[in-house]
Amino acid sequence: MRLRMAEAVVTRVAVVTGGNKGLGFEVVKSLCRLFKGDVLLTARNESLGRAAVASLEQTGLKPKFFQLDITDQTSIASLATHLSNTYGGLDVLVNNAGIMFGGPTRVPFEEQVKATMKVNFWANLNVCKAFFPLLRPHARVVNVTSMLASSALNRCAQALKERFTSPDITLTELESLMEKFENDVSSGTYSQTWPETAYGVSKIGITTMSLIQQRVLDREGKTDVVVNACCPGWCRTDMGGQSAPDSAEEGADTIVYLATLPPETMSPRGELVTHRKIKPWTKKRAL
Repeated sequence: MRLRMAEAVVTRVAVVTGGNKGLGFEVVKSLCRLFKGDVLLTARNESLGRAAVASLEQTGLKPKFFQLDITDQTSIASLATHLSNTYGGLDVLVNNAGIMFGGPTRVPFEEQVKATMKVNFWANLNVCKAFFPLLRPHARVVNVTSMLASSALNRCAQALKERFTSPDITLTELESLMEKFENDVSSGTYSQTWPETAYGVSKIGITTMSLIQQRVLDREGKTDVVVNACCPGWCRTDMGGQSAPDSAEEGADTIVYLATLPPETMSPRGELVTHRKIKPWTKKRAL
């Protein structure tokens, strides 16, 4: 009698950071409907995260909650261990969590820079460093950036523009440039080189990081792992304000589109995408 070994059933999993409200919440909602697998809604605040999950459960959706503070290496490591032990890998990563100082503020620019860079660039980079080794073949990564990245880029000194948009910039160089921004602000020497926008520069970092990540993954021979940066547009969220032209649901559309790209996708791949269209980041005439 021949015995046949049953193949182990692998449950696919998607992770959305900052998923308790706004864009993240809408992304989780859509992925619960479209993604064949578990969707992990993560949030720094556990009570808010669990409340968001409960509200989606009332509509018949079944997201799972995991507490994640992207600025805490221990918290990141805890989720990475959970993904490895429970799922054996990761299939979709949406890096949505971020902050912005809105409107007139009395917070000194140096403090804005430190806080914004800590969350928007360094924390998201640390999430990627921890989770990328878990990415399975055909995984999709979406790093949420902003239209303000492009406008900030165009206000940088020419030499900086050329490096941020260079096809040979490395992650090490990018990290050095982000550190230089913080140091130049601290020393008061930034004005001739950098724009006065902590959020915009942090999103320059996210956009550039995304393109670098795709090049690295391709060199490593990863099977159909696709990374894109997504500008969701100006949306009605706590960050975007209520006068924005697009709803949070509309803003989430391109993020979800990129997170669910079909197997063997060659384009968009390592691109900046907005409203489902590629926006060239390295276009020379835009510099």
